[in-house]
Amino acid sequence: MELHELVFEIKQIERRLTLYEEKYGVLSEDFYAALMSGKLSAFDEYDETRADFSRWKGIYETWQRRRTKYSEMLKGQEIAQAMRLQPAY
Repeated sequence: MELHELVFEIKQIERRLTLYEEKYGVLSEDFYAALMSGKLSAFDEYDETRADFSRWKGIYETWQRRRTKYSEMLKGQEIAQAMRLQPAY
């Protein structure tokens, strides 16, 4: 996968995260921290939130992996080299 493809995928994932952030009124990072520390267990009894939280968690973890891969791919490159621009002559 090329860097620009990875950026495109990250942005698609972020759009999906935004839907949950807007629905529940918190950013994904804060949701994930609360979920992983057990602070959202009271919502386990509700089918809709349990399903939403499961999907949201999976999407967020995918986003984290893609961001890590992006950082690794960019490491050691100059931004100008990584960008899909042709220099003007």
